[in-house]
Amino acid sequence: MIRNHPHICLYQPEIPQNTGNIGRLAAGTGSRLHLIQPFGFSTSDKNLRRAGLDYWPFLDLEIHDTLEDLLLQFPGRFAFLSKKGQKPFFDIPDTCDLLIFGKETTGLPSELHEKYPEDFYKIPMYHPGVRSLNLANAVSAVIYDRIRRLHHPD
Repeated sequence: MIRNHPHICLYQPEIPQNTGNIGRLAAGTGSRLHLIQPFGFSTSDKNLRRAGLDYWPFLDLEIHDTLEDLLLQFPGRFAFLSKKGQKPFFDIPDTCDLLIFGKETTGLPSELHEKYPEDFYKIPMYHPGVRSLNLANAVSAVIYDRIRRLHHPD
């Protein structure tokens, strides 16, 4: 992992191709990938490995039983990405090290919205008929913006 690069967290990912693509992104950006169990696939799934190509050995990966355990490692330094967020992800404070993305089908649990309402952000959609981006595309947009802000803050 590259010092000061954001951590990516996928909460109970369901689609192996998305997780494989995000794993490849994490490896390429020097970001640590955190996966919260349970998954909708096996970590030996061929679609997971195919999407990550031969970059999987370069991935800095941690698997967690619960999100709560991970949040304790980043007190006050995390942000949730959700279509239910009220603020655009451009407003995530620079002090946030952990970026948390929800399940492809149901997003993040409502309990998290209730417990951390000020820590929810969204990716703006500029067409009223489009609800959200594919998970891998959403992670890419947010991670590269965070890295840009870390290296070119002006």
